[in-house]
Amino acid sequence: MRHGTAVIGLTLTGVTLSITSAERTTMNASGQEWAVEATGLVKTFGTNRAVDGVDLRVATGTVYGVLGPNGAGKTTTINMLATLLRPDAGTARIFGHDVVREPQIVRQLIGVTGQFASVDDTLSATENLVIFARLLGLSRAESKAKAVDLLERFGLTDAARKPLKKFSGGMRRRLDLAASLISQPPLIFLDEPTTGLDPRTRGQMWDTIRALVTSGSTVLLTTQYLDEADQLADRIAVIDSGRVVAEGTSDELKASVGTASLQLRVEDPADTDLAMRAIEQVLGVRATLSPEASRVTAPMADAERVADLLITLREAGVRLAEMSVQKPTLDEVFLTLTGHDAADQNTNAQEKEEVHA
Repeated sequence: MRHGTAVIGLTLTGVTLSITSAERTTMNASGQEWAVEATGLVKTFGTNRAVDGVDLRVATGTVYGVLGPNGAGKTTTINMLATLLRPDAGTARIFGHDVVREPQIVRQLIGVTGQFASVDDTLSATENLVIFARLLGLSRAESKAKAVDLLERFGLTDAARKPLKKFSGGMRRRLDLAASLISQPPLIFLDEPTTGLDPRTRGQMWDTIRALVTSGSTVLLTTQYLDEADQLADRIAVIDSGRVVAEGTSDELKASVGTASLQLRVEDPADTDLAMRAIEQVLGVRATLSPEASRVTAPMADAERVADLLITLREAGVRLAEMSVQKPTLDEVFLTLTGHDAADQNTNAQEKEEVHA
């Protein structure tokens, strides 16, 4: 089923496929199974190379974040992994099954939730879920039971009989996710699931995603929100212009662009110059002053020397109003790696059309 640019509920049967140990052929160095293993994925649309050699390795039981702005190639990559688009080059395997040669098996292993709910506005939440469940092969009784369970799980029981046209954006997004979980797939693709949601509803979705992983699912999450990747993902691939430009944990990515910084604010502004000279003397680095001249910032390569700095400041009679240590942010990571901000919304028009290809 399609609506806008999203496809949900790609699991084609109501039975979760059992994978034997013999089928678990792709493992990482620690002996852990790869849920997703993609190498050199390429997809072009005319002269636009939307995905240009993407490599991904997603371990089972984790949240893997694909971070990038609109038009970076995130949705195209998801669509290839979900068998919606055929790669022009490269290979991809889901739990060891090739997405091109074994698409029917792959579709039994995945659930896909896009940016917009693809359900009927005139029907109630219960009716929509029952229809999906029936299409996936469940009996009438099983479908009703599954609908009740999912509505309770996603906090939609009170709205079970309301038509979807009366749902808020957050409620629709939760129902969209619920529909993709009817067959309990072991791998779930979430393509920007919180786009346009208010902070409270985004937080609820984050809790739901964490619960999915706790219950045994693997989640591949695309997002343009840096804080979302930081909060949820065990590992993150930063993608820009169709290429993975960096990959690692959030802390690894932050560490790759520089050290933490020490930030101080003195009680008496007249002591600011003295504090900056003490930083240069003790830490051996040059401090900078914020534009409003209220905060002193200095790179901190050696945390142990901060104690020496505090002693020096106290002996000099400099009283601190505030002190903090700041790690580099994912915003800084993205800016350093790509040369532009991750919030850049210069939309690639071809990206919007790719699901119709």
